[in-house]
Amino acid sequence: MAESIRRVPGLSARVRLTLVITAVAVISSGALWVVTALWVLRYLPTGNYSLDSGMWMPGRDDIMEVFMPIATTAFFAISGLAFVGGWFLAGRILQPLTAIATVAHGVSRGDLSKRVALPGPRDEFRDVADAFDSMLDSVESTVNAQRRFAANASHELRTPLAITRSVLDVAQADPERDATAVFTQLQLLNDRAASSADALLLLARLDSVKPDMESVDLSLIVEEALEVLQLIADKQGVTLETDLHPTHVLGNAGLLDRLASNLIHNAIAHNAPTHRQKRVFVQVAVHDSAAVLRVVNTGAQLSPHIVATLTEPFARGERTTARDDTGAGLGLALSATIVRVHGGSLVLQPRAEGGLTVTARFAEG
Repeated sequence: MAESIRRVPGLSARVRLTLVITAVAVISSGALWVVTALWVLRYLPTGNYSLDSGMWMPGRDDIMEVFMPIATTAFFAISGLAFVGGWFLAGRILQPLTAIATVAHGVSRGDLSKRVALPGPRDEFRDVADAFDSMLDSVESTVNAQRRFAANASHELRTPLAITRSVLDVAQADPERDATAVFTQLQLLNDRAASSADALLLLARLDSVKPDMESVDLSLIVEEALEVLQLIADKQGVTLETDLHPTHVLGNAGLLDRLASNLIHNAIAHNAPTHRQKRVFVQVAVHDSAAVLRVVNTGAQLSPHIVATLTEPFARGERTTARDDTGAGLGLALSATIVRVHGGSLVLQPRAEGGLTVTARFAEG
């Protein structure tokens, strides 16, 4: 942790701004005094002179004698008023900075709910305050997501260990228990824990290191993923339908393969039985100058509230009556991260007739 910066005490911004305002007033009034004394009064005669009417006019010395005390008094009065007025004016001008500093101190103590929310028309200070509030919104969202992720990860990684302990306790208490069944169950639990750990590492790596990019054909990557997942689809009675067109994107082939595999496997695994045949439709094409990977599956009806949480880590939702016990609940979270790393967008939409439509959009490469 970096050491806090130690600063020597100095004049506050309010004092400095007040001094600037006072200096401007002093210089302006002093300049007016000098101009009047040197460039106006200099053209008056030094002595008194009489008019034809018998009256006399005061000379320069007489006028200077009257002018100097009044001008001096006015000079100091203007300087004092400038200082007092400048002090209040500086406080008014710097009030937004004080509000921002107050919120910043609150945030540094852990209160991420505070916002500046300056009222009034737009200006430079309010632009800074609005940008600061937007940054706090992003920070609060990120921190909350990290807290949920840490809590979910702790629970997800602890659950297989607790179940493993229970299985071993039961096996130890029952020597006649089928050892093959115990080993099979332990292997499934180990696979689930390993899958969770691998997915967590990949999520952390994607957020910190930008992968190498090149032009790849997204349709070929999806076709390879379909070949691998065909056996799983056949086992679960899911019909795979495709509409693949050559579509090039600038991306990482390995990550895009993981994306396609996650989305298709997710559509197969969470394809709850319905009154119709279970289907998964996979499309790769170009729409509106964007490369699109769309995966649509049949299944139970989903609420928008549930769909909005599916890209969070370990969120599986209630989309199937037969869960995959080896699933880590990170498929869509990984998919969202992979799409974000590629500068694309991932949109999840529930289907009115049941199931889910997942659309990943990328710039053409």
